[in-house]
Amino acid sequence: MLKQPDRISVTHRKIWQIAGPMILANISVPLLGMVDTAVMGHLNAPHFLGAVAVGSLIFSFLFWSFGFLRMATTGLISQAIGYSDPEHHQQQLLQRTLLLAFFIASLLLVFQSPLSHLAFYAMGASDLVTHYGQEYFSIRIWSAPAILANYVILGCLIGLSATRSALVLVLTINIVNIVLDLLLVNVFHMAVEGVALASVLAEYLGLIISYRLLKIHHIKILPLKFKFSFKPDYELRRLLKLHGNIFIRTLCLMFSFAFFMAQSAKQGDIVLAANAVLLHFITFMAFFLDGFANATEVITGNAIGNKDRAQLKQGLTYTALWSGVIATLFSFSYYLCGPTIINFLTTIPSVITAANEYLIWLVIAPVIGVWSYLFDGLFIGATRSTEMRNTMLFSTLICYLPAWYFFQGLGNHGLWLAIIIFFASRAISQACYLPKILSNK
Repeated sequence: MLKQPDRISVTHRKIWQIAGPMILANISVPLLGMVDTAVMGHLNAPHFLGAVAVGSLIFSFLFWSFGFLRMATTGLISQAIGYSDPEHHQQQLLQRTLLLAFFIASLLLVFQSPLSHLAFYAMGASDLVTHYGQEYFSIRIWSAPAILANYVILGCLIGLSATRSALVLVLTINIVNIVLDLLLVNVFHMAVEGVALASVLAEYLGLIISYRLLKIHHIKILPLKFKFSFKPDYELRRLLKLHGNIFIRTLCLMFSFAFFMAQSAKQGDIVLAANAVLLHFITFMAFFLDGFANATEVITGNAIGNKDRAQLKQGLTYTALWSGVIATLFSFSYYLCGPTIINFLTTIPSVITAANEYLIWLVIAPVIGVWSYLFDGLFIGATRSTEMRNTMLFSTLICYLPAWYFFQGLGNHGLWLAIIIFFASRAISQACYLPKILSNK
């Protein structure tokens, strides 16, 4: 039986109680990537580093595309907290989403060979990088069941506003991964297979920890139950529709950044390298601000479940305030310290010069992009997946791609302008739905 958490009281302290642990959890992710790069970068051949870099990128895209398992679960669980009798509803949706996660993971394992060949063909890497990259892929793909299940359980913990438990889960996985990286590569003298195996072991240990965390919060998920019936299951249809819409939204987001990098590559190696460096600014900012988006998800879901418009408006006001403040600080930090950060990330003079030329766009990006991150949290908490899908399709196809077509004569400045227009169009189109969501219609 599930224990119903207390109704959320919206205060600035509560915002930080939810957002703070998630910020710490989120920023541990790029740290893991840095360690993977470092351990491979100290081996005696560059193709090891290239193989892990390409393989990690493929898995980032592959698993990120199933992020709807986390997001949808958070919205549904946080809404269920506001219902009068959430126990059966929560347990059923959690079990169904876990079954969906294991079904997807099974498909990935069954079709791992064609997936691997297609992915590395698309990357166009050298023969050596492809060989060792596929070796990395063949090991790490076995972490799929644990990763996708952990997505679901992480979403549940966030939805319960148990963000300290979520922090424990994420930090455990990443710290164990880092320790195993160093141990398997430096002590047992493994190469790419060591980094891949470290990820697999860390994710399955994380799955064990996540099961224990759910028990602490009085949540029982085993045994997983599935009942087949010829009768229409409207709740299952709603669940699949929610997942499907968020999946389409995520694919559009992935396409947008993949298109950005593809257009960067067409402008030459220096521009490509400079944009890759500058995207680290965007990534770090996004991981940080996602903590406030997580807080928005929880508060919005709880308010929707309670049909409490005052709580909904107050929660959005507080998270918007803190998101805006932090985004402004990012802009000032990038303006003052951007050149220093660039010098830390690369020592190639031509890349440093190019990155500094386009740094102004990274000063602008936080105060423009923050609102789409915040509204994502609002839409997830309100389970407005259709609107999420539509605003992303509009921003990608009607705003971003035409903007690049019209401004490509400006070169890389035109490309950065297009991505800023993409951020702005997402926020503006999402804002059009605010009156409807805030009135809880």
